[in-house]
This record gives sequence, C-alpha cells and structure tokens, in this order.
Amino acid sequence: MATNIEFVNHVCEQIKDKNIIKYRKMFGEYLVYINEKPLLLLCDNIVYIKMFEEIKQLMENSTTGFPYKGAKEHYILDIDNKKLITKILNILI
Repeated sequence: MATNIEFVNHVCEQIKDKNIIKYRKMFGEYLVYINEKPLLLLCDNIVYIKMFEEIKQLMENSTTGFPYKGAKEHYILDIDNKKLITKILNILI
C-alpha cells in the first residue's frame, strides 16, 4: 500500500509552523524536507524518522520499524503529537 496524498498533506499541515516544507514522491512513497533538510519518510501512511542520536531520549518509548525492505530501523513518529514534533524539529533544524 503506497502513501496517499491526503496523508502527505496532513503531515505537511502538522509541521508547517515557521518551516519551509517540500516533499518528493519516490517509488510511490514520499520524502519530506523541512527547511531543505530531508527528515521524514512517509511509507504506507506511516511517518518514519531516522534514529538521530540527538532525539534518542525523546523517542525512547516510541515504536520503531522499517520503512521498506532493506532499510535501516527508524523511529515511527506520531504526527498528531504536536508537542513532540515541535521538540524534535527544534533539535534537528
């Protein structure tokens, strides 16, 4: 199941505060750039974020998964948790 554009738009709406958001479709899935930095991978309507050391403590209780076959393990981000998203973006951007 590929990510649908409605989900992409929802993700972009959640993270748009003072950020420049772009996305690129790749193989039926999407890579989301925040302020020109590729940060979020959207696969099967799930938001994945790389396991950056800087956010390890914030994400320690998060679910993890593999966005596609052969990918490294990523954190799964609850895109509706605005407080967590803001903290993560403040650290990574």
